[in-house]
Amino acid sequence: MRKIVVSVAPVEAGKPVDAMKLAADVEKCAKAGAAMVHLHCRRPDGSLTPDISYMAECFDKILERTDLVIQASTGGVSDMNIAERCEPLKYARTETASLNAGSTNLGDAVYLNPFEDIEYCASQIYQYNVIPDVEVFDIGMIENIERMKGKVPFRYPIFYNLVFGHRGGMQANVDSLIAFRSMVPKDAKWGVTHFGRDNWDFLAAALALGAETVRIGFEDSAYLAPGKEAEYNYELVARLVEMIRAMGLENASPDEARKIMGTLK
Repeated sequence: MRKIVVSVAPVEAGKPVDAMKLAADVEKCAKAGAAMVHLHCRRPDGSLTPDISYMAECFDKILERTDLVIQASTGGVSDMNIAERCEPLKYARTETASLNAGSTNLGDAVYLNPFEDIEYCASQIYQYNVIPDVEVFDIGMIENIERMKGKVPFRYPIFYNLVFGHRGGMQANVDSLIAFRSMVPKDAKWGVTHFGRDNWDFLAAALALGAETVRIGFEDSAYLAPGKEAEYNYELVARLVEMIRAMGLENASPDEARKIMGTLK
């Protein structure tokens, strides 16, 4: 039976972060079927920062309650330089990290990821013995990573997180999904994130087309259904796992996720 890695990104951008409440919610996400948790490096007020201390506190509290795969973000629109964005890699329990593969518009913001920064971040990720989760917002970003292969010692298979739904990026429809998936190299694995999701049709289509990871959580959308928002992240995870099982698939455990992703810690 095909296993699906359910990743939860539980913190909405710009919202305050309470480490204890976050850990309690994420613990329930793990019990509902999540295998991985994704966090940005934030202060308690929700703002991005290169100081990893509060992110580490949040992850530590989560790991006191769960054995989830730890994924740190090296992204987010801010005035930080790429070295500052890579500070989360210094958290010793990071197993996988986002690698942003190009520049794009995210709503009214311009998200800058020039080639020099992509190469630097990729090299840092491997230096810290972490597996990259390559975030791509349009098809050309896959080509960016292909061009990096001679400069960065990528481990295979490379994992692509195809991100849909941001204004300025690929939109969440089946035609875009098929086009995007067709450009993922045959020796790579892929999954999806649907920013701004208010229904689940797109995620079902991605699973049917072979996605191996699906990200859910308040960072991307709180909707359980059109017009109905979840109060907690675990409600979203439970809804996704229900859909996965209804399709004859199974959600991966954290250890199964580590095997699928080839984590090194």
